Amino acid sequence: MKTIFKESVPGREGCWPQAPSAGAANLLPTDMLRGAPADLPEVSELDVVRHFTRLSRKNFGVDGNFYPLGSCTMKYNPKFTETAAALPGFTRLHPLLPQLKGAGRFCQGALEVIHHLEQLLCEICGMAAFTLHPMAGAHGELTGAMIMAAYHRDKGRKRTKIICPDSAHGTNPASATIAGFEVVNIPSCDGIVDPAELAKVMSDDVAGMMMTCPNTLGLFEKHLPEIVSILRAKDALLYYDGANLNAILGKMRVGDAGFDVVHLNLHKTFATPHGGGGPGSGPVGVSEKLVPFLPISRVKKLEDGQHFLDYDQPKSIGYVAPFYGNFGVALKAYAYILRLGREGLTRASENAVLAANYLRKRLEKHLEVPYDRVCMHEFVASAVEQAKKGVRALDIAKALLDKGYHAPTVYFPLIVKEAIMVEPTETESKATLDQFVDDLIAILEQAESDPAAVQAAPVTLPVKRLDETAAARNMELTDDL
Repeated sequence: MKTIFKESVPGREGCWPQAPSAGAANLLPTDMLRGAPADLPEVSELDVVRHFTRLSRKNFGVDGNFYPLGSCTMKYNPKFTETAAALPGFTRLHPLLPQLKGAGRFCQGALEVIHHLEQLLCEICGMAAFTLHPMAGAHGELTGAMIMAAYHRDKGRKRTKIICPDSAHGTNPASATIAGFEVVNIPSCDGIVDPAELAKVMSDDVAGMMMTCPNTLGLFEKHLPEIVSILRAKDALLYYDGANLNAILGKMRVGDAGFDVVHLNLHKTFATPHGGGGPGSGPVGVSEKLVPFLPISRVKKLEDGQHFLDYDQPKSIGYVAPFYGNFGVALKAYAYILRLGREGLTRASENAVLAANYLRKRLEKHLEVPYDRVCMHEFVASAVEQAKKGVRALDIAKALLDKGYHAPTVYFPLIVKEAIMVEPTETESKATLDQFVDDLIAILEQAESDPAAVQAAPVTLPVKRLDETAAARNMELTDDL
């Protein structure tokens, strides 16, 4: 497909800009004025409309397709939340409006949203306080790790290690490393954390442990009480990666289970858009003893009901984001939580778990399922049998593109060979799930009868199978398509 510049025809016009007023030339210094017209494409209005309409049809999005993408699922994107986030009272606010005590009359609504959303997240997670500043899930992980470091530093301790199980979310080790910790990996046993393995590596230089529960295999960590006890004995902190919180909403509050820090993915669990690099939002909640270390500023409420930003936090880890995080994303999550309420959020988790187990049972005779027991919101299958005949997990994922689906996560978690991680989410109908399974089974049957056809997929898309390593290392940034 041509770029809009390739559609350009000299002399063609789509609009007639109004001539500048007599004084317009004086608005900018002469050295900032163009010496020649901008090199823009010359196209008609209809050319523009048709070009971008055709381009939009090549987009793959949750509004048009099923995303069974495990661990970081493209979630439901309700349109009413977009309307809420577009209200002029929010969109026309300038972030530098005064928010000091008694001077925040211009932005009380936005401050109230931040304050109330933090309270709602505290109730959902069983935490003492939240911050909305982190701008993505991994950013929330880093913020949490920094808070853990600040806690031990305040105690006069030098804690240098963080424990990460092999079933934890993939960014946990990276976030801990960026925060200055040495990462200690421990192996899982039957898919979950083994307290005996944790006990082996516990020492006085362990700051804490980062866990995902349920973990990346979609399995619930049933040894939590023993894990908490082992960590408490050394005053080490327990961190909850909230990537999979949508499996336990309304069923378990992580603070009540013994977690000290939690980050959430608002762009996953609470139905705000996700994908293409953002925008995200990764709020962090903490237990009572960690509240002093939260980043600044914090929204506080006065006795007269006014809200203001409090910067007087001497033990804070400081700034982690410009202004107040991705406020628009938080606003969408706020609307979603209020709309669903306690009952709706709980039902969403129930539907997510039901959908994942339905797919697991339908596929267990066609793909190997290494941990073939009741899962939570996602499960991990394996294409090891298909790989023996030359059809690997990547081939199956590419073939699903030809069927109109986004590919599931493949080759993660690393503890499962030829892994295919599937997460259907709570919002897909049984008809959609059945069609997905039928199409996947058809691919698996073709892998038996004609493996070369699956290895060649995709064949119906504008771009066929790429050498992904070469594409990353030898990018051709050109409009000659």
